[in-house]
Amino acid sequence: MIGLPSLAALDHSTSTRIWLATAPADMRCGFDRLAELAQHVTNQNPLDGHLFLFRSRGGDRIKILLWEKDGFVLWYKRLEEGVFKMPRIDGDAESVELRASELAMMLDGIDLRSVRRVKRFSRKKQTA
Repeated sequence: MIGLPSLAALDHSTSTRIWLATAPADMRCGFDRLAELAQHVTNQNPLDGHLFLFRSRGGDRIKILLWEKDGFVLWYKRLEEGVFKMPRIDGDAESVELRASELAMMLDGIDLRSVRRVKRFSRKKQTA
């Protein structure tokens, strides 16, 4: 029998981290300015291969910056209708780390603020 992967398995299937800048970004920014912004708001090196997400002021556009071996890749999406719904952001955080499943939901139009995780049993790691 073939087992289906859990969301946790999908979320941890890669070492790539996903960072979302909480403040709107100027969508006219290109590779270099977004790399500077990524460094500033996440305290992460943009050359480490992580995804850095930037949302427009109106919420209908998103840019994702990624370093791939020998250069930056910039993915840009504009919605024809509606806006990208952001997750809940605690306090005055400049960035928030997302799971891969949360990014997929956000890109699919699911409002992350209305998604609620219920309590689950978790076996605590034993210390020697």
